[in-house]
Amino acid sequence: MPTGIDYEYEIFKSPAYTLLKVGLKDGQEIKAEAGALVSMTPNLNIETKMQGGMFNALKRSALGGESFFQNIFKADGQGEITLAPGYPGDVERLELNNETWFLQGGAFLASNVNIDLDTKFQGLKGFVSREGLFFLKAEGVGDIFISAFGALYEYDLDGELIVDTGHLVGFQGGIQYEVKKIGGLKSTFLSGEGLVLKLRGRGKVFMQTRNPTAFASWLTPMLPFKK
Repeated sequence: MPTGIDYEYEIFKSPAYTLLKVGLKDGQEIKAEAGALVSMTPNLNIETKMQGGMFNALKRSALGGESFFQNIFKADGQGEITLAPGYPGDVERLELNNETWFLQGGAFLASNVNIDLDTKFQGLKGFVSREGLFFLKAEGVGDIFISAFGALYEYDLDGELIVDTGHLVGFQGGIQYEVKKIGGLKSTFLSGEGLVLKLRGRGKVFMQTRNPTAFASWLTPMLPFKK
């Protein structure tokens, strides 16, 4: 299996119904989003925690789009765990070296236990953004696994880029961003695009090929209506 900073890992069935397999050494731990577990060897123990205490857990849940609790898996001997997001899409490993990444809510899948997760306000214009008000801020050293709705597209930013908020997955710290209208008032409300992010600087940007809000709008008319 490929080796990251912390783990041996393998990514299967990408990009539609991706499965992440992580190998754990004796005593090694990994934290994962609640509900992400697919399978694990019987020598893994699980502990459910509010990471960072009550206040930080509430912020991540209410503002960052993540679960209130996170699961910590620890190996008693060499073990293995498989994880997957709750929606069809891709998984990618990010390698943090004392750096920061900003992730859209729901993008976090798993990481080593030392990666710190917090929230960051998107700006006042986020109040009318369909995709929420806050990014999840990941900081530290080690492996972090992110997920997307659809396939993940990596873009090397060197200058400026405009990204629909529903397609943005994450970007490296140091990149400046601004929440903007797309065109005039008519385009903002009638084009189906809503607000966008204008990114500026140099670094990596991850986008997803499908928009959860657009998918929900497409699906809603097909759902049975209960009278």
